[in-house]
Amino acid sequence: MGSAQQPSTWLDKRQGQLNIDIDCMDPAEAKRWFPFTPHDQTSNQRLVYEQMISTQNRELFLQAAREYKDKGREAILTRVSALLCAENIDNIKERVLLQTSAFGAYDTGKVVEHARAYAREFEKVGISKDRFCIKIPCTGPALNASPILLNEGIRTLGTTLYSLPQAIAASQAQCLSVSPYINCKNQSPGSHIDRCQWPDVEDPALQHPMSPRTMHIQETYARLYKETGIVQPLLKPASFISAREVMALGELGCHHATIPEDILQQLSLLSVEANPPPGATKTDPLSGPNWDGKFAPTSINYLANNGAALEKAINDIEIAEANIDQVETLSERTQGCKSY
Repeated sequence: MGSAQQPSTWLDKRQGQLNIDIDCMDPAEAKRWFPFTPHDQTSNQRLVYEQMISTQNRELFLQAAREYKDKGREAILTRVSALLCAENIDNIKERVLLQTSAFGAYDTGKVVEHARAYAREFEKVGISKDRFCIKIPCTGPALNASPILLNEGIRTLGTTLYSLPQAIAASQAQCLSVSPYINCKNQSPGSHIDRCQWPDVEDPALQHPMSPRTMHIQETYARLYKETGIVQPLLKPASFISAREVMALGELGCHHATIPEDILQQLSLLSVEANPPPGATKTDPLSGPNWDGKFAPTSINYLANNGAALEKAINDIEIAEANIDQVETLSERTQGCKSY
């Protein structure tokens, strides 16, 4: 970390501009950055699985399996997920996040049921509703679960977000926050696997194709707040590949950044003085050459008819449709993994 005697790091600089969330469930990783404390701890089924099969959590997993063996696999996984969050809750400032199963991405009832199951397990391990948040996909049916859950005091984060209509729908659904994906990670192979697909640009704030769209979401949320007085979802971008991208999101004014441990490591080692970080725009490269420059209208009710208008908008946007369609495939691979 930076100090009066040492040049500050990129991590020091970014902490002054946004809240840093750790995209990892390992308590040792969260404590590694002391005196810096992550704001939130996010997760998904892959991160749960990584911790579940870790030797240090073997007894935790086996105990949950013994206790819930008569309730089925999903109940065991939900129990283990909450127990893992409890192991890390004292190492973060605010909320732990768990993600509903992708198998319910297009079923409101399944999203509500899984979120309630998480809430019950959080209560059992002593984590109150103001210390957790449930990640749900930004599909019409899934987002329609958010108002139902809010009435029960359960807050949600809209994930797998790639488009402005999805962001508007998440606002209408009263999500606490949203996570625009800076790089495609659910599409196969995607930027995280095939780096030829990754826009490795020098200044992501100006050159990354997702930066303009992030700004459009920011501007639309600001306008909605001004027009309605309703607090809009916090922007918590995720799916970073480089430290430069994290720095860019601070420049763009996002509230949080969800950062994996390898990117945190990069940020902590880069000196602001020795390696100055890179320095929005009315373009949107992801919309293609025929974009008319107009933002998605906020007057459309994207949640009506089980999200029919949102599904049409997603189908009109190639990157959103392709990535959301791959969520179930990713979940199937995770579900098929063997544990102990």
